[in-house]
Amino acid sequence: MKIVCSKNILVKGVNTVSKAVPNKTTMPILECILIDASTDIIKLTANDMELGIETTIDGEIKERGIIALNAKIFSEIVRKLPNNDVTIETDISSQTIIKCEKARFNIAAHSGDDFSYLPDVKKENSITLSEFTLREVIRQTIFSISDNDTNKIMTGILFEINGDILKVVTLDGHRISIRKIELGNTYPSQEVIVPGKTMTEISRIIGGNIEDKVDISFSANHILFEFDETTVVSRLIEGNYFNVNQMLSNDYETKIKIAKKDFLDCIERSVLLIKEGDKKPIVVDIVDDSMDVKMKSQIGSMNEEINIIKEGRDLQIGFNPKFLSDALKVIDDEEVDLYFMNSKAPCFIRDENQSYIYLILPVNFSSIS
Repeated sequence: MKIVCSKNILVKGVNTVSKAVPNKTTMPILECILIDASTDIIKLTANDMELGIETTIDGEIKERGIIALNAKIFSEIVRKLPNNDVTIETDISSQTIIKCEKARFNIAAHSGDDFSYLPDVKKENSITLSEFTLREVIRQTIFSISDNDTNKIMTGILFEINGDILKVVTLDGHRISIRKIELGNTYPSQEVIVPGKTMTEISRIIGGNIEDKVDISFSANHILFEFDETTVVSRLIEGNYFNVNQMLSNDYETKIKIAKKDFLDCIERSVLLIKEGDKKPIVVDIVDDSMDVKMKSQIGSMNEEINIIKEGRDLQIGFNPKFLSDALKVIDDEEVDLYFMNSKAPCFIRDENQSYIYLILPVNFSSIS
């Protein structure tokens, strides 16, 4: 095999597929990036058996062939090459020569025949989103997945299709994030659980332009994303997702409307009094048309008043400040509506159309004067 391509194109391709290279594995071939120039295009592929990424790059194929190179060594080499054309050439003994200007590397390689190719996903059940929409949906939900593998379901993101609506859900036992998107077309009902790691990596490699589209296809065990010149295939998480609808309610005893930036800034000021590792609640005291936000710790105390529009009863309730700020940071509205039943029941942050819903459980607190 012998190919020639620009350093910048090669770096972009390597960076894209490297996200599917496992950090630890007992199979050396999985630590590799496959370079496939056996046809008229150059394809780079990485696959950790749960997540696989393949992308095509522009370049000249002088001799067809296929080879697998250690991803860490290969990516570090190409990143540090001069900004010029790079030649990658292999011989029959699987030795690979990488040349750029006066730089020349000779590294061992693996046979491409030993590499695990991406699984074939039939494109029978598919939807199309803009890159912008997909990236926003991930950003607005990914923060509330669990990082604890004890409950695998909580480490995933629910994709639920019902007619022309896509509902994306995450939860971690303390909060729930829901985003609903109008698809523009009607699709068969579908429900799958996608690993959070997959969606994190997708958000890092898609461009985010509203004009550019992402085709998403589902099978019994896999989900397929196709955009630009890149294909991402991920194994799905098996099992049934939680019945989130049972956890939601439109009833409330107290509703407030508040400027999002004022509330978020206040929360971020309050956490200045919390040492790393401490779990101090923020206490919200709603009385008439104002809300006092209070924090008390070993460092000191804070009390700040924010103007609100209130319906219903006065209320005092405590929260983990991070859970509140995480939700507020991803909401684009300038004003937000918060709904409460009592100091022991969840708080709901949602818009009128319920295109987003954030449920946050309260925490116990000692009264702060």
